[in-house]
Amino acid sequence: MANLEKGSKKLLNAWAFYDWANSVYPLVVTSAVFPLFYGAITVIKDADGNKISDTVNFLGYAMNNDSLIGYVTAFSFLLIAFMSPILSGISDYVGNKVSFLKFFCYLGGVSCIGLFWFSLDNLIVGVLCYMTALIGFWGSLVFYNSYLPDIAFPEQQDQISAKGFSLGYIGSVLLLVVNLLMILNYHYFGFESQSLATRMSFILVGIWWMSFAQYSFKHLPKGTHEPQRVTRKVLMNGFNELNGIWVALGKNLVLKRFLKAFFVYSMAVQTIMIAATYFAVEELDWGPQDPTTGLIVSILLIQLVALVGAMATARLSDRFGNIPVLMWILGMWTVICMCAYFVVTPNQFYITAASVGLVMGGIQSLSRSTYSKLLPLNTEDSASYFSFYDVAEKIGIVLGMFMYGYIADVTGSMRGSILFFIAFFIIGLFLLNKVRIQNSSGKARV
Repeated sequence: MANLEKGSKKLLNAWAFYDWANSVYPLVVTSAVFPLFYGAITVIKDADGNKISDTVNFLGYAMNNDSLIGYVTAFSFLLIAFMSPILSGISDYVGNKVSFLKFFCYLGGVSCIGLFWFSLDNLIVGVLCYMTALIGFWGSLVFYNSYLPDIAFPEQQDQISAKGFSLGYIGSVLLLVVNLLMILNYHYFGFESQSLATRMSFILVGIWWMSFAQYSFKHLPKGTHEPQRVTRKVLMNGFNELNGIWVALGKNLVLKRFLKAFFVYSMAVQTIMIAATYFAVEELDWGPQDPTTGLIVSILLIQLVALVGAMATARLSDRFGNIPVLMWILGMWTVICMCAYFVVTPNQFYITAASVGLVMGGIQSLSRSTYSKLLPLNTEDSASYFSFYDVAEKIGIVLGMFMYGYIADVTGSMRGSILFFIAFFIIGLFLLNKVRIQNSSGKARV
């Protein structure tokens, strides 16, 4: 089948629809159901809901359960950061990014299904499935994001990037609602226990992800030349391309400055998104109340508000420019983190969650489209440029999650990590303030 024309409505919608497919993973697995499930099987509490122990044994070592998930997540992102340039180099050479997108989609989907068997008695296999699901999701984003300049013209990219995130929020919320009903009313669905219903939600995530992705796979560009044989030189081509991108950044100071700012503030944003539910499970005073319903409702609230935030941010960027709007968002993140440090009750957490939702979608979609608009015009190395973008993001997450795990291990609390996040947002705001973007006519470009 011939490739659809760049900028066509059908192609843009097919690209954005992959967000609908894959966003169930970060919402259900990363943010909502899995953290609650993980806390339920790794934290021992008394009859009054007070924590007795949160220590787990992994590979012969006893460690804090939050430290384990933090270190495993950091290690997974380290693997992704190493793999991304290799994969992007291969995809640029063989000219078929959709094949790699499919591979990581199926790796992530099957791994989500594998989480059904996650247990303390089967901890190694469960952790392995957690790792490969994470690698599948983030690995697919390398190729998904790199399609943006290929399928959309610069003037379309803000809107379609925001549309992708919006579709992701809607689709993931729908599945989360189904999972919530299934978990809370497990007996009506024929399950023997709430735990079994929770495990079944991981299977639904994998099926949803792989099934809905088929529409995107059908219509995304398949490449423009015949596949080539992959040699050792090709395997290293990605690193050579990253080095070439690094050299090119020396001539594109605006893009280089933006990447520095992105690296710093994304470190905080992504770590908060991954760790927020773990924080709420252990740091808030829930009393005898089961936090499951409250936390999932708050996460639904975040997603719905984030939908509004992503679309509003796209409109604001059209009026005021990308960089000024990003600076406003970082200022809001800083204030939210300052308030979050003192959050101790569920109601306070709900208010904070709604505030996070307002800025979460905006900073993700606008960062992606800003970077895309700053790339050299008509570049043929979009995958390599986005690999550089993704590697920067992943290394930031490695540092952020390692710090999160280390602080939890040393202090027994995650609250101290918030102070570091505040510092990252302030530094990111300072770096963005140095970015001055103008095109040849002297008018603001983003």
